Amino acid sequence: MKTEEAASVLATRRQGLHAGRIEPDVMFAAALAILGIAAMTQGGWIFAKAQLAQILLDRAFNESLATGRPVKPWSWADTWPVARIEVPRLGARVIVLAGASGQALAFGPGHVESTPAPGDPGTAVYSAHRDTHFRFLKDVRVGDRIDIIQFDGRKSQFTVMSTEVVQWNTSGIDAASPGHRLVLATCWPFDARTAGPDRFLVHAELVQLAVPDAAFAVVREPS
Repeated sequence: MKTEEAASVLATRRQGLHAGRIEPDVMFAAALAILGIAAMTQGGWIFAKAQLAQILLDRAFNESLATGRPVKPWSWADTWPVARIEVPRLGARVIVLAGASGQALAFGPGHVESTPAPGDPGTAVYSAHRDTHFRFLKDVRVGDRIDIIQFDGRKSQFTVMSTEVVQWNTSGIDAASPGHRLVLATCWPFDARTAGPDRFLVHAELVQLAVPDAAFAVVREPS
């Protein structure tokens, strides 16, 4: 995977833009490209950062649940926890960050920009590295339950419908498609030592949504 691949995805010319914003499918392809680039350049160092960061992220996320507002995990962070993923059968639990830049993915899964929040109409997309936060995806099975808790207290339950391997630039994901879906994305194969063009996708559909009475309607970035 070359750095130029990510650049070419974002250089969409004018047809890739709509109302001044990058189209969701373009943003998703860029996020998949970043997965490969970061895995190639950061190596084992990312594992240590990822494990330590999750402790701080969990603390910040719990504060968000208590206050209903985004909380930065450390003062200089340019991202913040937005959700927690839980897969009960596997005992997996991980904090998701806003955005899916290479820097954010060094600390945890990222919510790909321009895709909806889980439970909202469309397809929400989370991406993460295969050797850290999304390593558990190799053990996910059709029918598994995925619980998402967002920072404002909203809870959604998804069921895994399928998994597939695609190339980073041909995922076929449509963030605006009908329904309420979730995609978890990581690099593939899981035991590879170098970056490659393939991505492993877990497709899940919403089965239950719970919105707390005090859910906050306005979301602002933390100061």
